[in-house]
Amino acid sequence: MRPEDKTPPTSRRNFIRLAAAGGVVATTIPLSGSASAMEDRGSPTLIDLQRTSRRARTALRLRVEAGTRQLEQTATGDAVDNGDEALYDDRRASFYKTLPQNEYGEVDTTAYDQLVEALGKRSAEAVDAVPLSSSADRALANPLAGLAFEMIGPDPWALRMRPAPTFAGPETAAEMGEVYWQALTRDIPFTDYGENETIGDAVRDLNSFSHAVGGGEITVGNLFRGETPGDRVGPYLSQFLWMPAQFGLARFDQQFELPTAGEDFGTSSGEWLSIQLGASPRDTARLDVGRRFISTGRDLAEYVHVDVSYQAYLTAALILLGFGSDTLDPENPYFEKDNQVPFVTFGAPEIVDLVAKAANAALKAAWYQKWFVHRRLRPEAYAARAAFQASGERDYGLHAEIFDCDASNRVLDAQGNLLLPLAYPEGSPTHPAYPAGHATIAGACATMLKAFFDEDYVFDEPVQANADGSRLDPWQGETLTVGGEINKLAANISLGRDTAGVHYRSDGIDGLKLGEEVALGILGDYAGTRGEPFGGYRLTRFDGTAIRVSGDGVRRDRSRGNRRDPGNRSMRPRERG
Repeated sequence: MRPEDKTPPTSRRNFIRLAAAGGVVATTIPLSGSASAMEDRGSPTLIDLQRTSRRARTALRLRVEAGTRQLEQTATGDAVDNGDEALYDDRRASFYKTLPQNEYGEVDTTAYDQLVEALGKRSAEAVDAVPLSSSADRALANPLAGLAFEMIGPDPWALRMRPAPTFAGPETAAEMGEVYWQALTRDIPFTDYGENETIGDAVRDLNSFSHAVGGGEITVGNLFRGETPGDRVGPYLSQFLWMPAQFGLARFDQQFELPTAGEDFGTSSGEWLSIQLGASPRDTARLDVGRRFISTGRDLAEYVHVDVSYQAYLTAALILLGFGSDTLDPENPYFEKDNQVPFVTFGAPEIVDLVAKAANAALKAAWYQKWFVHRRLRPEAYAARAAFQASGERDYGLHAEIFDCDASNRVLDAQGNLLLPLAYPEGSPTHPAYPAGHATIAGACATMLKAFFDEDYVFDEPVQANADGSRLDPWQGETLTVGGEINKLAANISLGRDTAGVHYRSDGIDGLKLGEEVALGILGDYAGTRGEPFGGYRLTRFDGTAIRVSGDGVRRDRSRGNRRDPGNRSMRPRERG
């Protein structure tokens, strides 16, 4: 049944009744002006529904129903932070990169409070008036993006996250220990993890913290990995970061110019402070000669340094589409049809469009949380707090476990301080840590991929890069599925930013969950608009729950076990030449 056939034509009276029931006024919407200006305008003229076509009335009804459904699902009450900003008068736990600071990287609190006040005013002029440091060449990254509305899916302000781990608590100490170890092991090939002595030391040390990073015991097999079952099966890196993709006429082999091993930044107090003040970096990372596959944490950190926001997920979609229509989810209305094929709907154009659409919607949700709720400091700033506390110059009340761990002792022995060795010359971006933008995009785009492709599909000839990244070798271990490798891709991208030193684990894992909610809302809005018979999108959430997303919302899917046996449906990679 087509959407316009689902209900009789809507009269003006019926529409107003429908709209009022959902808390919506049936009016025309101004077509120009800013979102903040729209909030203050008076009531415009009522729509004359009697002069519109049946199709137009149906389109309007679908929009109202979608908006009403999103409104009904909007969280009540204010978003909650962890209380650190109010707890510390010196703003030691907050993000303020590029603002004026003293020699310890402590912010001019007047400037910081002016920034918070400007955000509260929702005023571009007030943000422009916030003083930056005299050294700042970089600017604050788009604070007012958190005010943007989204016209499909949930409003960016409608979603909730748990408060970020507290500055002085054991969770942040354990997460910082992990970030130190990720810096210390950047140049160890993923293929060597099982035999490398330093990796073994990292596992033992991380298990000594009172808070378990990753939610349980750390092993060589799950070190620095995500927290879904798929993340922890097979090679460290997802197949979608190694396999070739076809971009139109161009073949993309996923070989890159990658950084030289052993080069870190921000390890002296002068260089570190320059980075915090927003000065342009004096150095650039040196690159190896030639192109190679990603094979180390440093390589992965560089991939997520310069990637286009949804690049990894577009590549994954193109890889899957390149294997043919059999990779599509069995719930696709065109699956195994002889006289029709998907294209504009349920086909490649829609899949790549929704992957991109989800990415920017996810960023709006992340930017609201970053700037208007949490304002969490970056690891490079936390590490400096640890460095000055360890030297006795300051006491920030940090948890004792960050000083007692092997990771911090190794950093101290190597460079004489506890500053975090950074993979990027400029350090972190100039926006707060929680949640990670890369992770929120990852959660949204991975959810889109799982909605359109068959998660049970098996890679017939999986690969992994050798130790120096010069070639791809066959992977001959556990069976790898599309769903597992999509989850792994999301975790690789999210936690790869931790490897660079710009995020903590919770920024990534909680960001994935936020992005997932964004994508589910978008899918729900689209599910009720289809002309084809369609029962909704089926996929598995990051927590392992099988769900179905329809125009009526998200519900558990009890039929997941009835999917076709994937045994005869495996993918073979294209010839790699």
